[in-house]
Amino acid sequence: MRYPSKRRHCSTAATKITTICRHLRPLNQPNKRLSRLALLAAVVVAPIHAQAVLPAAIQQALARADLTEADISIVITPVGDKAASRLPTAIQVIDSDESDSQPASTIVSEHPTTDTSTDTSSSDPNHQSALVTIEQRTIEKHEQKIHAYTDDPYTYQSVESIPTVIPDEPQHTLTQNAKVQDTASNNKTSIKISFSPLLDHQSDIPRTPASTMKLVPSFIALDTLGADFVWHTRVYHTGIIIGNRLHGDLIIQGSGDPKMTHERLKQLLYKVQASGIRHIDGDIIIDSAVFNNVSKDPAAFDNSPLRPYNASPDGFLVNFSTIGIKTYPQNNGQASVTYKPRLADYQLPATINTRAATCGQASYSLAPQWQNTQLVLNASLPDSCGEHVFYVAYPNAKEFAAHIIAAKWQALGNTLSGQVISQETPYDMTKTTKRAHGLTAIAMSPLPMVSYPSLNLTEQIHDINHFSNNVMAEQVALSIGAYDKGRLTHSIPASTTATSPSSHEASASNEMDNKVAAVKSSGKKANSLYQFGKPATTDYPAALQTINQWWQTNLSTPLPHLTNGSGLCRECTITAANLSELLTYAYSRPNFDAYVDSLGVAGVSGTIAAHSDRLPESTATGRAWIKTGTLNNVTSMAGYVKGLSGQDYVVVGIINTEQALNPYAARPVLDAMLDWTAQR
Repeated sequence: MRYPSKRRHCSTAATKITTICRHLRPLNQPNKRLSRLALLAAVVVAPIHAQAVLPAAIQQALARADLTEADISIVITPVGDKAASRLPTAIQVIDSDESDSQPASTIVSEHPTTDTSTDTSSSDPNHQSALVTIEQRTIEKHEQKIHAYTDDPYTYQSVESIPTVIPDEPQHTLTQNAKVQDTASNNKTSIKISFSPLLDHQSDIPRTPASTMKLVPSFIALDTLGADFVWHTRVYHTGIIIGNRLHGDLIIQGSGDPKMTHERLKQLLYKVQASGIRHIDGDIIIDSAVFNNVSKDPAAFDNSPLRPYNASPDGFLVNFSTIGIKTYPQNNGQASVTYKPRLADYQLPATINTRAATCGQASYSLAPQWQNTQLVLNASLPDSCGEHVFYVAYPNAKEFAAHIIAAKWQALGNTLSGQVISQETPYDMTKTTKRAHGLTAIAMSPLPMVSYPSLNLTEQIHDINHFSNNVMAEQVALSIGAYDKGRLTHSIPASTTATSPSSHEASASNEMDNKVAAVKSSGKKANSLYQFGKPATTDYPAALQTINQWWQTNLSTPLPHLTNGSGLCRECTITAANLSELLTYAYSRPNFDAYVDSLGVAGVSGTIAAHSDRLPESTATGRAWIKTGTLNNVTSMAGYVKGLSGQDYVVVGIINTEQALNPYAARPVLDAMLDWTAQR
């Protein structure tokens, strides 16, 4: 959506007053008070850099994209201290001689270098920094391998956890950074406020952000739940176990885990088997009540219900409700077809006819269609596709989870006499069923027999921002509403929050033990099987209210308008000033490392990997950590840039237009923004 231009024409003095007022508002909040004298000194000394005119490079890029200055909002703000950057090590991408005898994948090194720029401070030896060097062909081979295998590379990397080309940061660098941060935090005489913007253009206009909206819930989750937060999927049972047979129901209590892949689900069920259950004379019941009424029509946004980015969140989301379909051409005019994961009680075609044609996207070529009992492939496959994989989303998250659990339980050699039932209500022991008699009616302890931890929040946030995973972003946004209640992380002393996930589980178990003892001493009868470990139920309104409350508590800009956590929405709006303030605030917070490491690196990895293809000589390559966003008529970038002078910057650029915008043609405008910033 295109908004009317509100470009500022105020004087430098007015700009300075506005900037001062913006930073005065948070000072009444706890931990943000500065003395009047210190604030006055900081304002007098701080230079005013705000520009009324966009840099020539950005203006030229706008003209090439047939856009105007009214179509874009930009904010570029210096943050931090040149002598104590919080950004990761910059990456130098080099072109190497193909005849070099050393394999490309091994040429990854670290060496000190001195950045150069027109800034006179760049000659200061204190501004030396280490560069990680990666060959361009290493990046290209990594991308080519993935793209040759699938037409949906980000889903593939998220599902299969493909390693990045970026090496782990050396431990000594991490230790040095930690010492610098600790010294800065303990230095009570050093009082700093944010710099004035280097460039501020229409920053207060609400615009559609696309996937840069993911920066909001992903950081708020880190700030409220903690980088080491984990989701616990718990398993209970009714009845009694005799031998290896359960005479009762098995209940899986969903936790909202964003990345319960089919392989991790197999591990969960194996733990159930290892606890002594091989045969179930009853049902397997999935309780996904942690999220209430969050299912959506997968065709509502863009009429592409099969695309994984349109999958619905769920309290027990399995494999993003997505199945991988792999084709193997044969010599008889057919191709064999395999599926990962397999679905029980559902027919999947084993072969498909081929035809002579150029390979396009297989998902469009085969036109898959989910029916009640079978998957139908409505076309033949181009024989030039070769070995190929593509991903399609199942339209119903609960049905999908039931099919996968049944298949995995059988694959482990186990049996189930009943059904797999997925429901959005907790298991109620007061309700009798046809099997609730005799041994099966015996209620067991409310403590779980299996408690399976998820990947930690840091790992989940990496997938969300690096690969722009929509449904994972929704799961995390909803989890803020479910878990930011002091039940898990907030009830643990600060000294234990950085320990292994078992510390959270131990705390929760102790809490449940105390409650069990309290109920026993009171003589009350427990009606719920797991009333002592039941997560708080949440929905979109409650989760978004929690996000808004965090924003009003910690930031000063007006609230953005969210309807979900992923940015896959037209009615969602945010200002460049919103994102800039959020990113600036995040820069000073304890979990910043997890946040910035989740972002793609310009020209190297993630959704910003093609930056160097669009702008080959860009200074920002390897020096910008960016989240991108793309919808029809919308393109955006937001994140951090390490300037050649050693200064760190927060950058935000959002383009909205009513004209038929090709977002890929508009991206060079934002590439120019990154390049211009990196040269500072």
